[in-house]
Amino acid sequence: MMAKHILEKLAETNPECEIWWDSSPLVYGTWRKKLLASAPEAKRAEWEAQLNRLFDPQTVAQTGEMGFRGVTTNPPLCLQALQDDPAFWAGRIAEVAAQMRNPTVEAVYWAVYLEVVRLGAEQIRAVWERSGGKYGYVSGQTDPRFVTDFDKMLTQGLELARLGPNVMVKIPGSKEGYDVIEELTARGISTNNTTSFTVPQYLACMSAVSRGLDRARAAGVDLGKWRSVITHMSARLGNIGDLKAEAELRGLSFTNEEITLGEMAVLKRAYRYGKANNHPSKMLQCSMRVTDEGGSASSLHIAAIAGSDMVYTCPPGYIAQLMAAEDRLPEFDAKAIDRDAPAELIERLRRIPYFRKAYDFDGMQPKEFVSFGAFAATATEFAAATRKTVDFVARVLEDMRADNAA
Repeated sequence: MMAKHILEKLAETNPECEIWWDSSPLVYGTWRKKLLASAPEAKRAEWEAQLNRLFDPQTVAQTGEMGFRGVTTNPPLCLQALQDDPAFWAGRIAEVAAQMRNPTVEAVYWAVYLEVVRLGAEQIRAVWERSGGKYGYVSGQTDPRFVTDFDKMLTQGLELARLGPNVMVKIPGSKEGYDVIEELTARGISTNNTTSFTVPQYLACMSAVSRGLDRARAAGVDLGKWRSVITHMSARLGNIGDLKAEAELRGLSFTNEEITLGEMAVLKRAYRYGKANNHPSKMLQCSMRVTDEGGSASSLHIAAIAGSDMVYTCPPGYIAQLMAAEDRLPEFDAKAIDRDAPAELIERLRRIPYFRKAYDFDGMQPKEFVSFGAFAATATEFAAATRKTVDFVARVLEDMRADNAA
């Protein structure tokens, strides 16, 4: 009997849940090859079949089918694609620069990022076509350095949307970002709300989407292939923001499992609100972790919400961790999404201002989103990673100019 991948088992808990690939499709082949090279001999053939079912470009081209139902990318992940095939991208950067009247580093960088998104979208467009626009989207993100610049984000969002019908635009969870999401939605453009962690952000996103849909319908915009997802950056909420520091100052301590349950409580609250209000946006779970110690393993970031119809976007490293621990992971319970965290735990967590901001419906006002600990830390990290991508382009241009001068 064919062994199922752990993510295939998760997908079986709800036929409407979706497993996505969290990186460019362009790097999947190289990553797959490296993972199989390190696989236990007894599992290599099994893993190869599983990874082929998740994504095989030839199968996609021929049948329009793949195990992943979508893809998320961002400018930092673009660097992985460039580093995966530096010779190709050095040549492409040179071509892009040659076509520009004033090839500044920033202009070339953005054009190259658009190219990475475009090529990725083309690679899985057959999935989008076969599903009638339900699946097969590639999320392309506006520059993380401009999270409060409405005009810049809107301009870049429209550029991304023009790359192909299966490009979904990723916009950050700032006040200005939600204004952009409303505007893009009003034009029938699919969106992915990223850099988002809290119930107030998710409510702001749903409200922005609803306003945009009202405007689109009033203007007669075709919404037949429109989609919206709202990202919960789970482990980042509990581990890179202010939760632990604020807990320590109040004499409180939480285990890693309790922190994860708190993160999932935030996600479940937003998920249930959306369901209760029949909102068309889907919640998207990312930033998951695997705990593997003492002979047993778990990943509460997916196990605690099994049975939902959410999107799970999984980066290469996380998938590898799941596969390495597959024999020690418990079976998924399709009713997990309906279970709440212990009331006592939520009560203790709510003694922390940071958690109240994330969990309470009125925990923050939109103008506060960018100063929330997890948002500020993630935006800083993503901006730094984007600068590394820009520097990759800069070095290629420097080498090109040096060669021309020689």
